[in-house]
Amino acid sequence: MTGLVIDNDDIRLIRESVAKIAAKYGHEYFAERARNGENIGELWNELGEAGLLGVHLPEEYGGGGAGLSELVVVVEELAAHGMPMLIAVISPAICGSILAAHASPEMKADWLPGIASGARRMAFALTEPDAGSNSHNVTTTARRDADGWTISGGKYYISAADESEALLMVVRDGEKQATGRSPLSLFVVPTDAPGLTLQPIETALVSPDKQFTVFLDNVHVGPDALIGEAGKGLRQVFAGLNPERILAAALCNGVGRYAVAKAVDYARERNVWSVPIGAHQGIAHPLAEAHIGVEMARLATTRAAELFDGGRNAAEASNVAKFVSAEAALKALDQAIQTHGGNGLAREYGLADLWFVTRLMRTAPVSREMVLNFVAQHSLGLPSSY
Repeated sequence: MTGLVIDNDDIRLIRESVAKIAAKYGHEYFAERARNGENIGELWNELGEAGLLGVHLPEEYGGGGAGLSELVVVVEELAAHGMPMLIAVISPAICGSILAAHASPEMKADWLPGIASGARRMAFALTEPDAGSNSHNVTTTARRDADGWTISGGKYYISAADESEALLMVVRDGEKQATGRSPLSLFVVPTDAPGLTLQPIETALVSPDKQFTVFLDNVHVGPDALIGEAGKGLRQVFAGLNPERILAAALCNGVGRYAVAKAVDYARERNVWSVPIGAHQGIAHPLAEAHIGVEMARLATTRAAELFDGGRNAAEASNVAKFVSAEAALKALDQAIQTHGGNGLAREYGLADLWFVTRLMRTAPVSREMVLNFVAQHSLGLPSSY
């Protein structure tokens, strides 16, 4: 199937490289590893060795020196082969982007080459049980001590924490006010630090990337664990939030492409009343509409990445891309399942087990309601509702 997004030569080569690797694994590999509680290390390592995980990171730190537009292609193409990899959004995109923008040269030299190659992984720890979408209500606290910082508190729904060597953690400055909009700081906290505990969260997601509650009981880190300047974390974290939204959109777009392609193949091959079911408008039109929705979402995502790479304000575009991509992917996946009839729920057709991870993208990394709040306030100039 053709698409509305036109790749330049460099991006086309990246897409072809990812597709070649992804085709060796595929959805069945991804889903079986997830169901068995196993990782996808072979795929991850091959992507890293090909330079695809760090394609957007600075060349001087082992990256490809390209932009988010190129990483969008990597994440989308993996999902288009039935492998929506949350860790690919988290470690290289969110954590890598924040470190590249705000870490010290020493921290960049320590972490970015490993993140770019896939040899090291880092998870992102912002969400808390009582903070939700309000980052100002973070209660996990860092207090200075004699030789660094002591961190206490908890984080919630932290993806791939068990796969990661460290957490990029957003915490409140314990020396400031106890509640309200106190300054935030960012730290790199090793997952094996004494006092840090991971507790799995049982979910319906079929994904190798599991979810965790993180408990921190007087976890000590040295002064070199601080990213940038203490108290500047809210500004610093935005270096990762727009990439997070854009890459979440790319993941959704890949799922949408995968779902439509599966449904189209089935509609061509499945015969009822002596003709392929795709000859009936009741099947063809909903699939055509799903394809249109996915292609429009891909255009929105491409535009958001272009704005980000150009150093322009990408906040509105990133939120819009994430919103429309999640909606389009869900619609495409639902229609693909419907096209397959009862087979849409059979494991062998590889559709139904993508439902929950796709549905998650309506809620995370930012809920559709918060996107609408942002657009209402910042795009339309309406009064703030919160």
